[in-house]
Amino acid sequence: MKLIIAIIQDDFSSRVIKSLTENKYMATKLSSTGGFLKSGSTTLLIGVEDEEVDNVVNIIKEQCKDKRVTKGRDEVIVGGANLFILDMYGYNKM
Repeated sequence: MKLIIAIIQDDFSSRVIKSLTENKYMATKLSSTGGFLKSGSTTLLIGVEDEEVDNVVNIIKEQCKDKRVTKGRDEVIVGGANLFILDMYGYNKM
């Protein structure tokens, strides 16, 4: 079992959640803020079996694209999502 922590730009979060739901994946949504641009983001907690990780990652990749953002005089490319994939030990289904 894996825990996917997906930090997604707010611009993409509703599309990601909709696509995950359509593919029968459940996620817990947390509002968050931070990073270089101090922009809003959504953190999703998604628990999946090991063999489902690639499917979830691909769904998120399809919905989140890099974008150019101007901050003062600088223009930066901001990724749509950052993913952390963790092993879950001692997990018991309830």
